[in-house]
Amino acid sequence: MPAPDVTVAILTQRRPGPLALAAGSILKQSGLGDLAVEFIVVDNDQAPSAQALVESLAQNAPFPTRYVHEPRPGVATARNAAVKAAAAPLIAFLDDDEEAPPGWLAALVAAHKSYGADVVFGPVRGRAPERVGWRRPYLEWFFSRVDPAAAGVIDHFYGCGCSLIARAALPHPEHPFEERANETGGEDDVLFRAMQVAGATFAWAPDAWVWEDPAPDRVSLAYALRRAFVYGQGPPHHCWNAGDRAGAVGWMFVGAAQTGIFGSVAAAKWLLRRPDRAFAVDRALRGLGKVLWWGPFKLKLYGRTAATPPGS
Repeated sequence: MPAPDVTVAILTQRRPGPLALAAGSILKQSGLGDLAVEFIVVDNDQAPSAQALVESLAQNAPFPTRYVHEPRPGVATARNAAVKAAAAPLIAFLDDDEEAPPGWLAALVAAHKSYGADVVFGPVRGRAPERVGWRRPYLEWFFSRVDPAAAGVIDHFYGCGCSLIARAALPHPEHPFEERANETGGEDDVLFRAMQVAGATFAWAPDAWVWEDPAPDRVSLAYALRRAFVYGQGPPHHCWNAGDRAGAVGWMFVGAAQTGIFGSVAAAKWLLRRPDRAFAVDRALRGLGKVLWWGPFKLKLYGRTAATPPGS
């Protein structure tokens, strides 16, 4: 087999239904021309629970499809396992709750070539069921990411899901993701910030979009707002870990201001039962997370072990 030009990686942990949809969408990619592709699934369960599904898909896959077992829990550890296992100079990441249209991978690679980009990001379109009622606009926004419609070089970065990364631009060829972020997430923010400082080029590819269908236990206001709080904890936490004490304190002052301003707005909208009230609560909790980011206030989103019930 020729050496692959691009590796597509999906990380998963005990979500066979969403994984089957995500993996199936990768195996239906089109418009690839002479591009040599390989596909790997990194199973971050202590037991190899996704192995049978991946090996079944591999039997009729249009390109090499491999199963990688990484039993050590943590999102950064799993991402590093994907990077280490990937045989190609380009690595595309798709989350296991995302579905890629047939032209997704071709659009990412085209943007990489057009702009000489070290990292390419695409839009994510969240989908939420009608049963969530007035919460639906907020939840679909929460699980989405958008940018101007025009393709091109951008001066900011997004999360790793729905992205393409050039291995040559990584600070470490096999372990670029910060494993201290295993339980909280934000390992991609740390990496991309370091790459940005080093002069990496980021690009936006509006045609490389995906659907995101969050798991049923995540399609709730409680989960989204808890995650918003954890997102707020990220900047001061990463500053502190990097030895930037002043930066961490600065983020705390920013968070206090956000909490006060958006907390007041959220309270007023909640009393008036405004349908957009969740957006203001989200902003307030992101601010509060910047203030309460240490010790007993530190919440975990990742790093679940086999003994931990799903959704906990």
